Amino acid sequence: MASSATNYYDLYRHGSLGVALTDALDELIGDERIDPQLAMKVLTQFDRVIAETLQEKVKARLTFKGSLDTYRFCDEVWTFLIRNVTFKLDNGSQTVQADKVKIVSCSSKKTEEK
Repeated sequence: MASSATNYYDLYRHGSLGVALTDALDELIGDERIDPQLAMKVLTQFDRVIAETLQEKVKARLTFKGSLDTYRFCDEVWTFLIRNVTFKLDNGSQTVQADKVKIVSCSSKKTEEK
């Protein structure tokens, strides 16, 4: 049975859930309870599920305003560094401010898979 594997970005591995998962997998590998190959399969599955869940389930919108400090476009990935940012949720009930924000924007699937 052939699998239709699609590669997803590993961006979410750097968030708190991804770091916790990676730490747990490292511990299991260190204790020789799982093979490194299995850990990589788990991380690949994590990448897929996070990307698909965010795409399908998250409906909230927000707007932001700030001063664009730097931007880059490399390998089909946009990176924006913004200073003095104000975020406003779509219902207008809450605002959040930050001194600086880094936004990384890419398609939900890697370019070579399109």
